[in-house]
Amino acid sequence: MKNIVLIGFMGTGKSTVGRRLARRLNYNFIDTDQAIEEITGLTVLQIFAKHGPKRFRGEEALLTSKLVNKEKLVIATGGGLVLNPENVRKLQQNSVLICLEASPEIICRRVRNKRTRPLLAKGNLQENVQNLLKERQGAYDMAEFTINTDEISPDEIVDRIMHFLGERGYCGANSNCGVSQT
Repeated sequence: MKNIVLIGFMGTGKSTVGRRLARRLNYNFIDTDQAIEEITGLTVLQIFAKHGPKRFRGEEALLTSKLVNKEKLVIATGGGLVLNPENVRKLQQNSVLICLEASPEIICRRVRNKRTRPLLAKGNLQENVQNLLKERQGAYDMAEFTINTDEISPDEIVDRIMHFLGERGYCGANSNCGVSQT
């Protein structure tokens, strides 16, 4: 059974949806930012401040290498993990990549009280989000399925992902992933 990897910009719902999706699939859930914090003993913000983005991206690459050989995972990636083509190549070996996206306004609303995100911690939040979205335009295009999360609940997002997985036969013989059998 393939892993399910949620990619997309920060604030699109990857962690929230990932936890619910993992429960529905009876998979283990991994949030890459959280896993890196546990491995290093530092928050993402501390890693950026003490060692810079290059070190953090290196930690992402190491974690990605460890996760590709595992099965039955739902992985919520940090927004920049897919900026490294090698991470993408490794994940595609045993995973379905699903992109969650949202409008800049919704992203700002969702992250405005979470200023622990190093790329948004300083300066004007809206400008930072707009600039990063421009920089990352096309970065998530390798996803097999993309969902805009602006106006739908996490449970509805999970339902849509389950339907997609069922249609593509990713759920195995014993489960229809919520696809109705008519």
